[in-house]
Amino acid sequence: MKNYKDVEAYLLDQSESIIPLLITIRELIQSEAPEAIEKISYGMPAYHYRGKPLIYFAAQKKHLGIYATPNAHNYFEEQLQPYKRGKGSVQFPYNRAIPFKIIREMIQFNLNAIDQLTQ
Repeated sequence: MKNYKDVEAYLLDQSESIIPLLITIRELIQSEAPEAIEKISYGMPAYHYRGKPLIYFAAQKKHLGIYATPNAHNYFEEQLQPYKRGKGSVQFPYNRAIPFKIIREMIQFNLNAIDQLTQ
């Protein structure tokens, strides 16, 4: 695992062909969660909201990994069925359209869950 000083360094270290996608994901997260703190955690871009993990993403060789907490992945199980999944992860292959709507909804789900926990 490489140690990146920030998300910019992470992005610049990725394959030129997927950097635009990664920038789009970053912008999506920032637009949905402008109060989220951006950092590198576990060697990938990570976003925390009110001190809680919101979402992470990682560029892999053949897919975009999205890590949006097990609760979000469980809630969106039906929509995520076509994709390879782990307990708190989902793999969106680069050779298929990235489902930005689902990613947006997962961010919103986590924002609401965190708001309920921290009120």
